[in-house]
Amino acid sequence: MNINTVTMVYDELNTPPTQSGYKVELLNVNNKILFVPLDEANTDYQAIQEWIAEGNTVIDNPPE
Repeated sequence: MNINTVTMVYDELNTPPTQSGYKVELLNVNNKILFVPLDEANTDYQAIQEWIAEGNTVIDNPPE
């Protein structure tokens, strides 16, 4: 997966809001966005974890 940015997504229906997955924007793909659940068996989730291990940072702006 050719990742550009990863942003944490929150379920705002919960109080307090809880992390529900990732929004992933891919490099060199116009308007290509993936929503990836927090599921260790998911291959896209695994790719994100590798991307993080390489020193990349997830954007995390929790709702207030």
